[in-house]
Amino acid sequence: MAPRRLLALASLIALATAATTPGSSWSAVPRKTVPYAELEEVAKRFSRGGVSHYLTLTLDEAEALLYVGAREAVFALATGTVELKAAISWEAPAEKKAECIQKGKNNQTDCFNYVRFLQSYNSSHLYACGTYAFQPKCTYIELSGFTLDQVAFEDGKGKCPYDPTKGHTGLIVDGELYSATFNNFLGTEPVILRNLGPHYSMKTEYLTSWLNEPHFVASAYVQESAGSSTGDDDKVYFFFSERAVEYDCYAEQVVARVARVCKGDVGGARTLQKKWTTFLKARLVCSAPEQQLHFNRLQAVFTLPGADWQDTTFFGVFQARWGDVDVSAICRYHILEVKKAFEGPYKEYREQAQKWGRYSDEVPSPRPGACITDWHRRNGFASSLELPDNTLNFAKKHPLMDEPVPPHRGRPLLLKKDANFTQLVVDRVPGLDGTVYEVLFIGTGDGWVHKALNLGARVHLVEELQVFEPAQPVESLVLAGRKKLLFAGSRFQVAQLPLADCARYQSCTDCVLARDPYCAWSRNASLCVRTDGLNGSQLVQDVLSSDTRACTLPQVAKQGPITPKNVTVVAGTDLVLTCRLGSNLAQALWTFEGRALAAEQALVLRDARLRALVVPGAGAQHSGTYRCFSEEQGARLGGEAYRVAVLTGTGVPLETRAPLESLGLVWVVAVCLGALCLVLALVVLSLWRRLREELGKGAKAIESTLVYPIELPKEPPSPRFVPSAASDSDEKLWDPASYYYSDGSLKIVPGHAACRNGGPPGAASPPAAIPGQPLHSPTRIHLGPLRGSSSNGYIRLALGAEERPPCADLAEELRRKLQQRQPLPDSNPEESSV
Repeated sequence: MAPRRLLALASLIALATAATTPGSSWSAVPRKTVPYAELEEVAKRFSRGGVSHYLTLTLDEAEALLYVGAREAVFALATGTVELKAAISWEAPAEKKAECIQKGKNNQTDCFNYVRFLQSYNSSHLYACGTYAFQPKCTYIELSGFTLDQVAFEDGKGKCPYDPTKGHTGLIVDGELYSATFNNFLGTEPVILRNLGPHYSMKTEYLTSWLNEPHFVASAYVQESAGSSTGDDDKVYFFFSERAVEYDCYAEQVVARVARVCKGDVGGARTLQKKWTTFLKARLVCSAPEQQLHFNRLQAVFTLPGADWQDTTFFGVFQARWGDVDVSAICRYHILEVKKAFEGPYKEYREQAQKWGRYSDEVPSPRPGACITDWHRRNGFASSLELPDNTLNFAKKHPLMDEPVPPHRGRPLLLKKDANFTQLVVDRVPGLDGTVYEVLFIGTGDGWVHKALNLGARVHLVEELQVFEPAQPVESLVLAGRKKLLFAGSRFQVAQLPLADCARYQSCTDCVLARDPYCAWSRNASLCVRTDGLNGSQLVQDVLSSDTRACTLPQVAKQGPITPKNVTVVAGTDLVLTCRLGSNLAQALWTFEGRALAAEQALVLRDARLRALVVPGAGAQHSGTYRCFSEEQGARLGGEAYRVAVLTGTGVPLETRAPLESLGLVWVVAVCLGALCLVLALVVLSLWRRLREELGKGAKAIESTLVYPIELPKEPPSPRFVPSAASDSDEKLWDPASYYYSDGSLKIVPGHAACRNGGPPGAASPPAAIPGQPLHSPTRIHLGPLRGSSSNGYIRLALGAEERPPCADLAEELRRKLQQRQPLPDSNPEESSV
C-alpha cells in the first residue's frame, strides 16, 4: 500500500506542478467564461412537462429535424428554432411496470420506458428501442405521420439494455443493427450482436476473455473496403471499458478497449457457429508520462471521418481521480494505429505460469480474426463459413491483442483537473489561412460545454459555456454542421447553441485574440462576424499566433472614449476600484494620471473575472484619474476609468462626505444602541422566566425527596475508606469523594449501610419494609449518628417517575440475592435472610 500511496502522491505533485506552469497545455484555462444568464440571448431550449431524460439525440439534417428520445416519449424538433413538430407518447403498460416492481426494481427510476436507441432505418422509418420497464422492446416510427407502429413490436433483448443506467451503443448499417449491451435481466451477459437485415444473428461468446463486465460507450462504422487494393471488408468498431484479465494484481484493473468485427462475418461452419470469427480487441492507452497520469475509464468516443477512411480519427473522453482531485483527458487516435494493433501479435493465457503473455508460437493460416480479402478468395475461402477449425479455435481463445493503441503524439490532447468530461463532438473548420482546424465541444458533469481548438502541439480553450442551470450532466451532444448548431441533452432539457457567437467580441483585438476559426474581424462593418461565405480579403483573423498588429488604430478608436466615473472618498479610508476583464487570460494594468502604477503602490485583489485595485488609507496625494487596461499577449483592450477625489479637513459639506464620516453617524449609533438595549431586555426577561421555571421544578423535587436514617457499619472501614491526615483520632475516616455527592448528601454503598425503619422520638414507627417492595414514606425526619462525628447524616432519595431513586439499585441487588438463596429450614420464604 505504501508504494501505491507514494505513487499517487507523486502524481498529484506532478499534476500540481504542471497546473502551475505558465502556458502549460495540461492546465488550459478557457479564455472566456459565459454564465447561464449571458447565454440566454443566443440559446434556445426545449422541455416538456412530466418528461425527463432527454438522452438520445438523432439529427436529420436533410429534413432539418432533431429527433429526441426521452423517458416514455419521442419528439421531433425543428433545428434552428427547437420548435416541437411532433410528439409520441411511448409508455410502458401498467402491467409491465407492476412486473418490474415485483422483480425488485425501483418504481421511481427503473420501471419506465427509457428510449435508448433512435436511428434512421430507411428514408421513411426510424427504428427505436426502449427499456420498457426492464423488458426491452423495439419498433418502427413512421415519419410521414410520426406514429409508432404498435403492431410491429419486437423483442429488444440484445438490442437495448434492460437497465436504463447501463452503458449501451448501437448503429444501423445497411439495414442491419449492430448493438453492444447486456443480454439478460441481471446484466451479467454482455453481448455484441448483429440482427435485423438479410443475415442471421451474430454475437460474441459468453467468455470473460471476450467481454468481462464491460461498460459500452460508442460504436463506429468505417468503410475500409472503399478503394482497398486488397479487397478488404468494412468494419464496425466498439469502444468500452472493462475489467482486465491480463494483469497480475490484487485490485481489479479497469482498462479502455477498442474492438472490431467485419461486416461480412457470418460465423463458422462447426466452430463459432453464429458467433463472430473476426472479433478482436486491443487496449486504448491514454496517459501523460510527464505527470505520471494514466486514464482507464472511458466515458465517450466521437468518430471524426475524413475525406478517405484512412483519415478517420477517434476522440476518447477519459476520467480519473487522484486523491481528491478529478482529472479528465481527451486522447486522439488514428485509424491506422488501431489497424496496426489488430495486425500485430496476440496475447495468450499460459496455463503453467497462470498469467497472460505474448503469443510467440506459429500463427495458423489463414490469420485468425482477419476479414475475408482477395487473398482468402484466391485460396478457396470465400466466406468465414469455409475457414478451417484450427483458425477458428485460435480466434476463440485469442481475442486479445498484445500491443495497445497509443494516442496521437503519445500523450493526451487535453488534460484538465477539477473537471469531469462526459461527452464531446468535433468539427473541422477551415481558417482564413487555408488550414483546417479541429474544434472540440466537450460536455461536463456540471452542465458546462468547453470549446477547444486543436493547435497540434497544444490546445487552446476558446470559451466555456454554462448550458444548464441548475448543474446537471451533459448526457448527449450532436453537431449540425450545415447550420453550425450544437445540441445538448440532459435530464431535464434540450438546449441549442450556435457553434460560435462572434458578436461577443467587441473589438478587433478581442476578436483576433479569441482564436476562434468561425469568427473574423470585418474591416468594412467594424464587427466580429462569421466567416461563412465572406470575402477573406476584408477579414482579420490569426488562429495560430493571434497577432493583433493587423488591427489598425482607426478601427480601435471606433470603440469610443471611456467616460471616467466620479469617486469621492474621505481621507484615511480604503480606496477600492474594480476592473472587469473580458478574458480570463488577461492581466489588469493600472495607470494613475497617465503613468503606470507600480505594483508596490497598491494592493491588487484578483478574482476569476474581476480585478480590484485597493489603496489602503487614501490621502490627498491619491486624488486623480485612474484607468484600468486589459492586457493580453502584449495587446491592450479598453477597460474602466475613475476620477477620484480624496476629501480632507472637517469643513467638508455633508453631501460630499463618506456616509460613515457624516453627521448621519450619530443616528446610526443611536439606532444601534437602542437595538442593543432591546436585545438585552429580551435576554433578561427570558432568563427571569427560566429561573422561575427552575425554581418551580426545584420545589416539586423537594416535595418528592425522602430522607431516611442510615447507620454506618461497626466493622473496620473497607478499602474504600482512606486515612485523613487532618484527623487527630486513631479511627480512619472516609474519603468524601467516595461517600458524598457534591451537594453534601451521602452516597449509598451496598454493604456499608443498611436501611432500617425508625423515626424521631415519640413518633410511631412505620411498618417494616419488605425487600424488593417500595419503602414507606416516613412521617418525620430522623437523624442518625455518624461514626467519628457528633453530627447527623442524611441520604436523599428523590422519588418520581422521571428520576430513578438511589435505593433502586440496592433493591434490585437485594431481590437478585434473595432469588439466588435457598430457603433455610423453618424460615419464611417471604422474609429476608439478610
